[in-house]
Amino acid sequence: MMAMSLDGFVARKDHTLDWLNKQPTENEDHGFFAFMDSVDALVMGSGSLRTVLGFGDWPYLKPVITLSRTMTKQDLPEHLQDKITFSTESPEALWSIFGKRGYKRIYVDGGAVIRSFLQAGLIQDMKITVVPILLGNGIRLFGETAGDIDLELTSATPFPSGLVDLHYTVKGA
Repeated sequence: MMAMSLDGFVARKDHTLDWLNKQPTENEDHGFFAFMDSVDALVMGSGSLRTVLGFGDWPYLKPVITLSRTMTKQDLPEHLQDKITFSTESPEALWSIFGKRGYKRIYVDGGAVIRSFLQAGLIQDMKITVVPILLGNGIRLFGETAGDIDLELTSATPFPSGLVDLHYTVKGA
């Protein structure tokens, strides 16, 4: 589950998400809580983690694994040190670990992390919320790939705010 601007960016170049709060979505249910109930754990990159840490309250009740070669538990506020695990494992190695833990559905967050899991063939479906704004530049959700990744649209849900939730399955996953 990711939000992106109409021109394909998930954040500004400085990782800020101020543009996400411009849309009047107060009475819209985009399914975040139902989605979170459906996953066993989250995997995100250090950039996404730093962004979420800036939100104030920690929004996740599930285990969070952060892929980072530089961050450690000491970089976290004390109250979050037991809620976040750091890893340098490949997507395939993490998938194996998740299988041993009994995890079946993982929420993968952050552009580079999503791309690495897609390239490894480990993403089965994606929910992308398109926000009606053109940023012009920033951090892209999808960058270069080694080849085509074929998708099938399974649903498209428009909202009065102009946001559109798109749900895709990855063909052959």
